Amino acid sequence: MPSSPSSSAQDAREAVAARLRELLLDAGLTGRELAIRCGWHPSKSSRIMNGKTPPSDADIRSWCEACGAAGQADDLIAANRTADSMYVQWKKLQRNGMRRAQEEVVPLWERTRQFRVYASNVVPGMLQTPGYATALMASITEFQGTPDDVAEAVEARMARAHVIREGNHRFALLMEETVLRYRIGDSEAMAAQLGYLLAVMALPRVSLGIIPFTAPRRIWPLEAFYIFDDQHVAVELLTAGVNVKTPSEIAEYGRAFERLAELAVHGSQARALITSAIEALG
Repeated sequence: MPSSPSSSAQDAREAVAARLRELLLDAGLTGRELAIRCGWHPSKSSRIMNGKTPPSDADIRSWCEACGAAGQADDLIAANRTADSMYVQWKKLQRNGMRRAQEEVVPLWERTRQFRVYASNVVPGMLQTPGYATALMASITEFQGTPDDVAEAVEARMARAHVIREGNHRFALLMEETVLRYRIGDSEAMAAQLGYLLAVMALPRVSLGIIPFTAPRRIWPLEAFYIFDDQHVAVELLTAGVNVKTPSEIAEYGRAFERLAELAVHGSQARALITSAIEALG
């Protein structure tokens, strides 16, 4: 099973901090001596090597030079940037609104050939209708207290979803049955969303499976995640998105997806579950 994605990001930061500590020990320096050489307050070196403060590129270069290990700076900077990009707070990403976040993923979506998506809470963004997306994004904006550009963000989300119908992309999508029942928006918006799912199922490159409430679980419901080919996993948490690029972790998400797929029903059985959810709207 995948470990906590936020823990993975923290592990990456701690690995960088550990390498900096090793350089310090190899150089026979104390944290205070290093801080003096770098012209820092003594507490700064302590915060960095204990993983409490992420170092900047300049910090790492100064650290390496002070330890007589300037040749390791580029490798450490690359590792540090990877750790930084793993864990991205939504408030930081969406500080100017949600539109930009929709547009930033377009290059990744367009170059991905095989999408594997698991949704346990809301309909995946690529399958959302305007009404559903508007209700969802409005609630996120209100909860996070970020600038309200919902109309522009919904338009961008609809535009990036062209990959469902265009290009040489394939989609394996799994949704918990609960997703069909959660009321995002009013009954009219939910009915339109569920009706769209029925339409999308007919597309030749789309496989949509529903995991029934009653399916005997060999694997428990997980956080929503997207696998882009075998190169990148994006995990959605309440406060942040986590980008997983370590091959061993990507493989674990792939294994989890396979187990979840074993629980799902497809075709007529999946359509029956969606139709039942529509009828329950009254």
